[in-house]
Order: sequence, then C-alpha cells, then structure tokens
Amino acid sequence: MRVIGVETSCDETAVAVYDRTRGLLSHRLYSQVSLHRPYGGVVPELASRDHVRRLLPLVQQCLEESGSSPADLDGIAYTAGPGLIGALLVGAGFARSLAYAWGKPAVAVHHLEGHLLAPLLEADPPAFPFLALLVSGGHTQLIDVAGLARYRILGETLDDAAGEAFDKTAQLLGLPYPGGPAIAALAEQGHSGRVVFPRPMLDRPGLEFSFSGLKTAALVALRGREPDEPGRADIARGFEEAVVETLAEKTRRALLATGHRRVVVAGGVGANQRLRGRLAAIARATGARLYFPRAEFCTDNGAMIALAGCLRLSRGEHQGLALGARAQWDLAELTAQGD
Repeated sequence: MRVIGVETSCDETAVAVYDRTRGLLSHRLYSQVSLHRPYGGVVPELASRDHVRRLLPLVQQCLEESGSSPADLDGIAYTAGPGLIGALLVGAGFARSLAYAWGKPAVAVHHLEGHLLAPLLEADPPAFPFLALLVSGGHTQLIDVAGLARYRILGETLDDAAGEAFDKTAQLLGLPYPGGPAIAALAEQGHSGRVVFPRPMLDRPGLEFSFSGLKTAALVALRGREPDEPGRADIARGFEEAVVETLAEKTRRALLATGHRRVVVAGGVGANQRLRGRLAAIARATGARLYFPRAEFCTDNGAMIALAGCLRLSRGEHQGLALGARAQWDLAELTAQGD
C-alpha cells in the first residue's frame, strides 16, 4: 500500500509519500515561520492563503522524488483536525479533490495520532503498548497508548500548552518566534539557580499540567531589571528548567502509574535538549526506554500523516465525498471509532 499524506493544521505545509513495504519514500515541508515572525505568532488567515500556494508544488515534488504516479497510489491521507479551521479546510479540500480526480479513497487523520505514531517511521520503532508525552505549541498530554486507535488520556494541560508558554515568554524576553528554540539558545548563556520559577502542580498528586502561571512569573522576574543579556539569559534558563522539570516529573509519575517500559516523546517541544536529557535520566532510573522521532518529524510533517493514513486505510477505513475538518477533536474519540 502506498499513500500520500497532506498536513496543513497550522503553519507548516507538508506532503509525504509512504509505502508500507518500502517505508518513507519522500517528504517535503514548507515552513511559514518567516511569514508569521513579524507578528510574534501564527496569523490564521495568512497561514490558510499560503497553504493554497504551496500544496500543489509539494505534491508534484513528492511524486517525482518517490517515483510515483497517481496510479501507483492506494489512497490520500489528510489532517482533518485539530488545528486552525481555515488551514485544515484548505488541506482537506485539496486532498479530497485529488482523491476524487484520481479515483482513490481518502482518509481523515487526527493530527495528534500522527504525532503519536511518528516514531514508527524510525528504524527501531516502539512496540505497543507505550506511554506517550505529546508536547507541542498546541498540546501537552500524557497518553496511554495500547495500540492503533486505542488511546487513554492520563493528564493534559488545564490552560496553556508548554510550547505556547515558550512562545509567549519569548515575546516577553524580546526573542523571535518560534520561542522554544530561541529560549533554549539563550538559556545556554544563563546560570541555573539565579532565577527560580515555580513548578506548576508538582505539589499535588495527579498528571495534569498548567503553564499559564509561568508567563506571569517571567513578567514579574523582568520587572525592575535592566534589559542586559546576562539577566535575560538567567530568566530564560530558569523558565526552561521549570518547564522541563514539570514535564519530566509528570512523565515519571505516569510511568510508575502505568507500569509501561516504553516512552514515546512527540511534538515540537520534544526536540528540546534539556528535556531529552532529563527524560533520559528518568528512563535509566525506572528501567524504561525512550523513543523520539528524528528532529524533522518532531514538528508538524506530512510523513506522520501518510503513515497514519496508511495504517487506517489498511483497516478498510476511508471517507466519502463529504468534506470535513474539526478545529477541536478529542483524541479519545478515535478509541470509540476503533472499538
């Protein structure tokens, strides 16, 4: 089975071709970071319009690189949610049009399921079941993954996602968008312990997260300070350490609660090196094994959508001609569909 995947949930336009026997054959991504950087975040209308411009050339490139023609494809997968509704509708409409024109089935993919399955693209993929830490600009969740379409949310953020907190704190520090890599780079110049931030919700049981208060703490830390580079670096270091310790400790609790010995870390924040180091220490202490997608597949990409679509098409799933996209889509609903 060979599937082309289309991802347009936010500010990356991505396409990939995945073959169930040969693996990933091609993938292309166009990032809109430079388009949105002047605004300090993603502007939905601009994102939607840019997806329209980029999709067809990316499809043509992927088909050529994979040595595929439309006749070689067994289906088209597309991200149907969650995400920015305008961006999702562009991708869904484009993918459904290709499916109709080429006479192929189309399958709607949940964006978060794509992230959860991204490590399966690697040479040494994790076996089911496993614990997943999904941490990105829009989501922060701990998920018990029993198998395809068998997901149980163990805990999630009550307000801001970790990546969103990085972006907003970066703005306070005068750093460019996206904020995660910018804060991580500045934090390397700072000193641990000079500015200490709270560790949200670690003083109580459970696996829920909360990161909105860290933005307020950063604002307070900046008051009365000269905008000198060393001071800003110490704040960046303290903020990053607080987010990392919170994510890592909650993951440790989830490991102990579930008894899993495999941990998948997915989403853009999963590329943070301090987080990876802290999770590696926890894995060694608990006898667990960590799995990360390669760096280019931590953020949004078409490869994970093509893979997820291939697995679902193999189960006989596909959509009719109706065009659908959902800005909000609970991952737990997939379990009900799978059952």
